[in-house]
Amino acid sequence: MPFGEIVCGSPGSGKSTYCYGKFQLFTALNRPIPRLKELGDDAYVLFDLPGQVELSTNHESIKHIVEKLTKNSFRLAAVHLCDAHYITDASKYVSVLLLSLRAMLQLELPHINVLSKIDLLSQYGDLDFNLDFYTEVQDLSYLENTLSASVPPRFAALNMAMISLIEDYSIVGFETLAVEDKNAMLNLTRAIDRATGYVFVPPSDSKQPPDTIEQHQAGPAVRPNTYALFSSAAGPLKGPGSDIRDVQERWIDAKEEYDAFERREWRREGEMVRDQAARAGKIRERKAPESQPVTSSLLP
Repeated sequence: MPFGEIVCGSPGSGKSTYCYGKFQLFTALNRPIPRLKELGDDAYVLFDLPGQVELSTNHESIKHIVEKLTKNSFRLAAVHLCDAHYITDASKYVSVLLLSLRAMLQLELPHINVLSKIDLLSQYGDLDFNLDFYTEVQDLSYLENTLSASVPPRFAALNMAMISLIEDYSIVGFETLAVEDKNAMLNLTRAIDRATGYVFVPPSDSKQPPDTIEQHQAGPAVRPNTYALFSSAAGPLKGPGSDIRDVQERWIDAKEEYDAFERREWRREGEMVRDQAARAGKIRERKAPESQPVTSSLLP
Protein backbone atom coordinates (compact mmCIF):
# COMPACT_ATOMS: atom_id res chain seq x y z
CA MET A 1 0.00 0.00 0.00
CA PRO A 2 1.09 3.64 -0.39
CA PHE A 3 3.16 6.02 1.63
CA GLY A 4 1.53 9.22 2.81
CA GLU A 5 1.29 12.21 5.12
CA ILE A 6 -1.29 13.28 7.68
CA VAL A 7 -1.17 17.07 7.23
CA CYS A 8 -2.59 18.79 10.30
CA GLY A 9 -2.42 22.16 11.99
CA SER A 10 -4.43 25.16 13.07
CA PRO A 11 -6.53 27.21 10.61
CA GLY A 12 -4.45 29.45 8.38
CA SER A 13 -1.22 27.52 8.89
CA GLY A 14 -0.97 26.76 5.16
CA LYS A 15 -2.04 23.11 5.01
CA SER A 16 -3.89 23.25 1.69
CA THR A 17 -1.22 25.49 0.16
CA TYR A 18 1.42 22.99 1.25
CA CYS A 19 -0.51 20.06 -0.23
CA TYR A 20 -0.86 21.82 -3.57
CA GLY A 21 2.81 22.79 -3.53
CA LYS A 22 3.74 19.17 -2.76
CA PHE A 23 1.63 18.02 -5.70
CA GLN A 24 3.47 20.40 -8.02
CA LEU A 25 6.86 19.37 -6.64
CA PHE A 26 6.18 15.65 -6.94
CA THR A 27 4.85 16.09 -10.47
CA ALA A 28 8.14 17.76 -11.42
CA LEU A 29 10.09 14.96 -9.68
CA ASN A 30 8.03 12.26 -11.41
CA ARG A 31 6.55 11.20 -8.07
CA PRO A 32 2.92 12.05 -8.80
CA ILE A 33 0.30 12.23 -6.06
CA PRO A 34 -2.70 10.43 -7.59
CA ARG A 35 -6.38 10.95 -7.06
CA LEU A 36 -8.26 8.36 -5.03
CA LYS A 37 -9.58 6.55 -8.12
CA GLU A 38 -6.01 6.12 -9.38
CA LEU A 39 -4.63 4.91 -6.04
CA GLY A 40 -2.21 2.03 -6.38
CA ASP A 41 0.62 0.31 -4.55
CA ASP A 42 3.19 2.93 -5.61
CA ALA A 43 1.05 5.95 -4.74
CA TYR A 44 1.87 8.76 -2.33
CA VAL A 45 -1.16 10.14 -0.47
CA LEU A 46 -1.69 13.46 1.32
CA PHE A 47 -4.47 13.60 3.91
CA ASP A 48 -5.32 17.30 4.39
CA LEU A 49 -7.12 17.50 7.74
CA PRO A 50 -9.54 20.30 8.65
CA GLY A 51 -8.26 23.17 10.77
CA GLN A 52 -9.92 22.00 13.98
CA VAL A 53 -6.85 21.07 16.01
CA GLU A 54 -8.96 18.95 18.36
CA LEU A 55 -9.06 16.29 15.64
CA SER A 56 -5.33 15.69 15.99
CA THR A 57 -4.91 16.49 19.69
CA ASN A 58 -7.97 15.17 21.57
CA HIS A 59 -10.60 13.43 19.45
CA GLU A 60 -10.18 9.73 18.78
CA SER A 61 -11.64 9.68 15.24
CA ILE A 62 -8.44 10.57 13.36
CA LYS A 63 -6.44 8.25 15.59
CA HIS A 64 -8.75 5.35 14.71
CA ILE A 65 -8.49 6.17 10.99
CA VAL A 66 -4.71 6.28 11.24
CA GLU A 67 -4.64 2.92 13.02
CA LYS A 68 -6.83 1.42 10.30
CA LEU A 69 -4.56 2.77 7.56
CA THR A 70 -1.39 1.53 9.22
CA LYS A 71 -2.92 -1.93 9.63
CA ASN A 72 -3.48 -1.86 5.85
CA SER A 73 0.27 -1.30 5.28
CA PHE A 74 0.20 2.47 4.87
CA ARG A 75 3.50 4.10 5.83
CA LEU A 76 2.40 7.44 7.27
CA ALA A 77 4.01 10.45 8.88
CA ALA A 78 2.25 13.34 10.58
CA VAL A 79 3.22 16.78 9.24
CA HIS A 80 2.08 19.38 11.76
CA LEU A 81 2.14 22.93 10.36
CA CYS A 82 2.37 25.98 12.63
CA ASP A 83 2.44 29.58 11.42
CA ALA A 84 5.98 30.88 11.92
CA HIS A 85 4.83 34.27 13.20
CA TYR A 86 3.92 32.65 16.54
CA ILE A 87 7.59 32.48 17.49
CA THR A 88 7.76 36.29 17.59
CA ASP A 89 5.78 36.19 20.85
CA ALA A 90 7.04 34.06 23.74
CA SER A 91 3.60 33.10 25.06
CA LYS A 92 2.38 32.09 21.60
CA TYR A 93 5.55 30.09 21.05
CA VAL A 94 4.95 28.12 24.25
CA SER A 95 1.36 27.45 23.18
CA VAL A 96 2.60 26.16 19.80
CA LEU A 97 5.04 23.86 21.59
CA LEU A 98 2.26 22.45 23.78
CA LEU A 99 0.00 21.99 20.76
CA SER A 100 2.73 20.19 18.81
CA LEU A 101 3.57 17.99 21.79
CA ARG A 102 -0.07 17.04 22.28
CA ALA A 103 -0.46 16.12 18.61
CA MET A 104 2.67 13.96 18.73
CA LEU A 105 1.40 12.04 21.75
CA GLN A 106 -2.09 11.67 20.30
CA LEU A 107 -1.37 10.47 16.75
CA GLU A 108 1.55 8.17 17.65
CA LEU A 109 3.14 8.52 14.20
CA PRO A 110 6.54 9.59 12.93
CA HIS A 111 6.08 13.31 13.38
CA ILE A 112 7.49 16.36 11.61
CA ASN A 113 6.63 19.76 13.10
CA VAL A 114 6.95 22.61 10.62
CA LEU A 115 7.16 26.40 10.98
CA SER A 116 5.31 27.40 7.82
CA LYS A 117 5.35 30.77 6.03
CA ILE A 118 8.91 31.36 7.16
CA ASP A 119 9.30 33.74 4.20
CA LEU A 120 6.84 36.14 5.88
CA LEU A 121 8.50 36.11 9.29
CA SER A 122 10.44 39.35 8.75
CA GLN A 123 7.14 41.25 8.56
CA TYR A 124 6.46 40.66 12.25
CA GLY A 125 9.54 42.32 13.71
CA ASP A 126 12.80 41.10 15.15
CA LEU A 127 13.19 37.83 17.02
CA ASP A 128 14.44 37.76 20.60
CA PHE A 129 16.82 34.91 19.72
CA ASN A 130 18.30 33.33 16.61
CA LEU A 131 16.04 31.08 14.59
CA ASP A 132 17.78 27.90 15.74
CA PHE A 133 16.65 28.63 19.32
CA TYR A 134 13.05 28.14 18.18
CA THR A 135 13.52 25.25 15.74
CA GLU A 136 15.73 23.17 18.04
CA VAL A 137 13.70 24.14 21.16
CA GLN A 138 16.77 24.99 23.18
CA ASP A 139 16.90 26.06 26.86
CA LEU A 140 13.40 27.48 27.33
CA SER A 141 14.27 29.07 30.66
CA TYR A 142 15.56 32.01 28.63
CA LEU A 143 11.91 32.81 27.89
CA GLU A 144 11.14 33.46 31.55
CA ASN A 145 11.85 37.19 31.47
CA THR A 146 9.87 37.69 28.26
CA LEU A 147 6.92 35.71 29.59
CA SER A 148 6.96 37.61 32.90
CA ALA A 149 6.78 40.91 31.02
CA SER A 150 3.79 39.85 28.90
CA VAL A 151 1.54 38.20 31.53
CA PRO A 152 0.60 39.02 35.14
CA PRO A 153 3.09 37.86 37.82
CA ARG A 154 0.64 35.34 39.26
CA PHE A 155 1.11 33.21 36.09
CA ALA A 156 4.89 32.98 36.48
CA ALA A 157 4.79 29.58 38.19
CA LEU A 158 2.36 28.26 35.56
CA ASN A 159 4.64 29.42 32.75
CA MET A 160 7.65 27.65 34.24
CA ALA A 161 5.59 24.49 34.81
CA MET A 162 4.61 24.39 31.13
CA ILE A 163 8.19 24.99 30.08
CA SER A 164 9.37 22.16 32.35
CA LEU A 165 6.75 19.84 30.87
CA ILE A 166 7.96 20.52 27.32
CA GLU A 167 11.60 20.06 28.30
CA ASP A 168 10.86 16.84 30.20
CA TYR A 169 9.49 15.22 27.05
CA SER A 170 12.25 16.76 24.90
CA ILE A 171 10.76 15.48 21.64
CA VAL A 172 9.54 18.68 19.96
CA GLY A 173 11.54 20.29 17.17
CA PHE A 174 10.73 22.15 13.98
CA GLU A 175 11.60 22.20 10.32
CA THR A 176 11.00 25.38 8.32
CA LEU A 177 8.94 25.86 5.17
CA ALA A 178 8.42 28.46 2.46
CA VAL A 179 6.15 26.76 -0.07
CA GLU A 180 7.30 28.84 -3.03
CA ASP A 181 10.97 28.05 -2.33
CA LYS A 182 12.16 24.86 -4.04
CA ASN A 183 15.04 24.25 -1.62
CA ALA A 184 12.74 24.53 1.40
CA MET A 185 10.26 22.06 -0.09
CA LEU A 186 13.00 19.60 -1.04
CA ASN A 187 14.57 19.75 2.42
CA LEU A 188 11.22 19.10 4.10
CA THR A 189 10.51 16.27 1.67
CA ARG A 190 13.82 14.61 2.55
CA ALA A 191 12.98 14.83 6.26
CA ILE A 192 9.55 13.28 5.69
CA ASP A 193 10.96 10.51 3.47
CA ARG A 194 13.34 9.57 6.27
CA ALA A 195 10.48 9.54 8.78
CA THR A 196 8.27 7.27 6.67
CA GLY A 197 11.12 5.05 5.48
CA TYR A 198 10.60 5.96 1.83
CA VAL A 199 14.35 6.53 1.41
CA PHE A 200 14.93 2.82 2.10
CA VAL A 201 12.51 1.60 -0.59
CA PRO A 202 13.82 2.18 -4.12
CA PRO A 203 11.67 1.15 -7.12
CA SER A 204 11.58 -2.55 -7.91
CA ASP A 205 13.35 -1.94 -11.24
CA SER A 206 16.21 0.06 -9.72
CA LYS A 207 19.77 -1.09 -10.37
CA GLN A 208 20.86 -2.83 -7.20
CA PRO A 209 23.08 -5.88 -6.62
CA PRO A 210 21.29 -9.15 -7.41
CA ASP A 211 18.97 -10.67 -4.81
CA THR A 212 19.06 -7.59 -2.57
CA ILE A 213 15.47 -6.49 -3.29
CA GLU A 214 12.87 -9.12 -2.52
CA GLN A 215 9.28 -9.40 -3.75
CA HIS A 216 9.63 -7.27 -6.86
CA GLN A 217 5.90 -7.30 -7.54
CA ALA A 218 4.92 -6.14 -4.07
CA GLY A 219 4.09 -2.56 -3.22
CA PRO A 220 6.90 -0.34 -1.91
CA ALA A 221 5.51 -0.16 1.61
CA VAL A 222 5.75 -3.94 2.08
CA ARG A 223 8.79 -4.69 -0.08
CA PRO A 224 11.73 -5.59 2.20
CA ASN A 225 15.02 -4.08 1.17
CA THR A 226 17.82 -4.86 3.58
CA TYR A 227 20.43 -3.60 1.12
CA ALA A 228 19.10 -0.02 1.23
CA LEU A 229 18.61 -0.22 4.99
CA PHE A 230 22.17 -1.26 5.80
CA SER A 231 23.90 0.71 3.05
CA SER A 232 22.33 4.08 3.90
CA ALA A 233 23.65 6.44 6.55
CA ALA A 234 20.98 8.30 8.50
CA GLY A 235 23.12 11.30 9.37
CA PRO A 236 22.26 14.99 9.38
CA LEU A 237 20.40 16.24 6.33
CA LYS A 238 22.68 17.82 3.74
CA GLY A 239 21.78 20.20 0.96
CA PRO A 240 20.40 23.69 0.35
CA GLY A 241 18.07 24.76 3.13
CA SER A 242 19.17 22.06 5.57
CA ASP A 243 21.22 24.42 7.76
CA ILE A 244 18.98 26.62 9.90
CA ARG A 245 21.61 29.37 9.81
CA ASP A 246 21.22 29.56 6.03
CA VAL A 247 17.45 29.73 6.46
CA GLN A 248 17.80 32.66 8.85
CA GLU A 249 20.12 34.48 6.45
CA ARG A 250 17.78 33.85 3.51
CA TRP A 251 14.48 34.84 5.07
CA ILE A 252 15.37 37.16 7.98
CA ASP A 253 18.81 38.73 7.90
CA ALA A 254 19.22 39.38 4.15
CA LYS A 255 15.80 38.70 2.65
CA GLU A 256 15.74 41.74 0.34
CA GLU A 257 19.19 41.00 -1.07
CA TYR A 258 18.29 37.37 -1.76
CA ASP A 259 14.97 38.37 -3.34
CA ALA A 260 16.74 40.79 -5.67
CA PHE A 261 19.31 38.11 -6.57
CA GLU A 262 16.59 35.56 -7.34
CA ARG A 263 14.72 38.03 -9.56
CA ARG A 264 17.89 38.66 -11.57
CA GLU A 265 18.49 34.92 -11.90
CA TRP A 266 14.90 34.29 -13.02
CA ARG A 267 15.17 37.08 -15.59
CA ARG A 268 18.45 35.71 -16.88
CA GLU A 269 17.03 32.19 -17.06
CA GLY A 270 13.99 33.43 -18.95
CA GLU A 271 16.18 35.24 -21.45
CA MET A 272 18.29 32.12 -21.97
CA VAL A 273 15.20 29.99 -22.62
CA ARG A 274 13.84 32.58 -25.04
CA ASP A 275 17.13 32.76 -26.93
CA GLN A 276 17.42 28.97 -27.15
CA ALA A 277 13.85 28.70 -28.45
CA ALA A 278 14.52 31.42 -30.99
CA ARG A 279 17.65 29.65 -32.26
CA ALA A 280 15.71 26.40 -32.54
CA GLY A 281 13.16 28.13 -34.73
CA LYS A 282 10.34 27.72 -32.25
CA ILE A 283 9.82 31.47 -32.05
CA ARG A 284 9.43 33.31 -35.32
CA GLU A 285 10.37 36.94 -35.15
CA ARG A 286 8.02 39.36 -36.82
CA LYS A 287 9.54 41.20 -39.72
CA ALA A 288 8.34 44.60 -40.85
CA PRO A 289 6.55 44.43 -44.23
CA GLU A 290 8.77 45.46 -47.13
CA SER A 291 7.85 48.78 -48.70
CA GLN A 292 6.24 48.44 -52.12
CA PRO A 293 6.93 50.90 -54.97
CA VAL A 294 4.17 53.44 -55.41
CA THR A 295 2.49 53.27 -58.83
CA SER A 296 -0.10 55.62 -60.16
CA SER A 297 -2.01 55.88 -63.38
CA LEU A 298 -1.35 59.62 -63.38
CA LEU A 299 2.42 59.15 -63.82
CA PRO A 300 3.60 59.40 -67.45
